[in-house]
Amino acid sequence: MSKVQYLTQEGYDKLDAELKDLKTRGRRDIAEEIAEARAKGDLSENAEYDAAKEAQGHMEDRITKLEDALANARVLDKTELDLSKVRVLTTVTILNKNVGKEMKYTLVSANEADFAEGKISVDSPIGKALMGLEIGETVEVEVPAGKLELEVKNIEI
Repeated sequence: MSKVQYLTQEGYDKLDAELKDLKTRGRRDIAEEIAEARAKGDLSENAEYDAAKEAQGHMEDRITKLEDALANARVLDKTELDLSKVRVLTTVTILNKNVGKEMKYTLVSANEADFAEGKISVDSPIGKALMGLEIGETVEVEVPAGKLELEVKNIEI
């Protein structure tokens, strides 16, 4: 059984739209590719057919993962969040004491993570380290670049 994933309504809707698109347009497009490749003759030496079947397998795997994520999703209302501690869907301002720089991240499920948008997964090393901390608390976290010392400066929605 998969663990519960906490999502925003926006995140849930995005995953749901991707799933619907893959089940309709995606499956139709792959079926057309397979049919075109099959029409070219001998399947034992048909690279296009093999590639289309492999793409179909990847797409069906993604569909299964999306169905599982949505079935185990719990949509959270940001207005009901307790801001006394860092939790999923809170936006936290942290001070990286190693370099003296403040950063702001929103903690989200792995499916919604997008570093470019400042959304980090609660399953990432930094996300795990920040969960449950209060303003003023400091934590050391091991990341690929080394050890970081982070202080929670603010927690907001």
